[in-house]
Amino acid sequence: MRVGNRGKWVWLLALAGLAGCGGDEAQHGQAQEKAAVADPQFLADNQVWRDERLADLRKPDGWTSLVGLHWLELKAHYVGSGSTSGIRLAAGPEKMGMVQVVGDQVWFVPEKGVALTVDDKPMTGKVRFFSDRDETPTVIGFDEGKGRMTLIQRGDRRALRVRHADAPTHTGFRGLEYWPAVPAWRIQARFVPHDVGQTLPVVDITGLTTDQPNAGAIEFERDGRTYRLEAIGEPGRALFVVFADRTSGRGSYAAGRFLDVDAPDAQGHVVLDFNRAYNPPCAFTAFATCPLPPPENRLDLLVDAGEKTYRHPD
Repeated sequence: MRVGNRGKWVWLLALAGLAGCGGDEAQHGQAQEKAAVADPQFLADNQVWRDERLADLRKPDGWTSLVGLHWLELKAHYVGSGSTSGIRLAAGPEKMGMVQVVGDQVWFVPEKGVALTVDDKPMTGKVRFFSDRDETPTVIGFDEGKGRMTLIQRGDRRALRVRHADAPTHTGFRGLEYWPAVPAWRIQARFVPHDVGQTLPVVDITGLTTDQPNAGAIEFERDGRTYRLEAIGEPGRALFVVFADRTSGRGSYAAGRFLDVDAPDAQGHVVLDFNRAYNPPCAFTAFATCPLPPPENRLDLLVDAGEKTYRHPD
């Protein structure tokens, strides 16, 4: 994890530097935008999106409920909250069971007498532990459903991701803050397709680089200038954008924000609604593995729209 932490801080410093230069730019016309009377339907739709976003984070197994991320370094690990466990959990039974890596498969052997579930059914014996890269990931439940343990895979590494409804980040979650919703930040843009099969290298907060499908780029105009964002996704499908801008580290989360974009229409038109830019899971927990903005997506633009930095409880 030391290498990952170095990667994380290098990116955070780089993004903070982006936010620090030219902070007074891109101000033209924004006072008029904020003073404009927004369409009631626009405001209502935006509020629905915000309510759904908040409800998702407040779920017992939402991102705020993470209590652990444990990398599998050996062929077998004993798992539990007790001091004799090789992987020591922040919550749950003292002895939960053992995780085994056999070739390219992972198995879980429960401790005798411990009440666990697998995919919401009572666990009665050894089970195959499918990861988030498989069609149906395995979910192991404990503490009468309050706790959930899953397997993630990043490159050739695997880790246990553990959630608990009593996580301090969940019980102490203090809600979200936004810039005022402004129709002018809902921008009509154009999709520029790439060659079929093109990929985009994306570094995550642990320092791992993964080649993501890169169907094309999105170009838009703002204050007389043209900007471009590389989009993650397959041709003809919804797109995903990871970006940083001049608010990164100065109002918005330092390591960038996410934006979901509907699939382009037949004419190659898309809508970028920066009012719906949102924080990655890493803004709420230290146990997530978030992608960071690629260099192409660090905008020389003050995007004072969407979700602001999450303020953690003291």
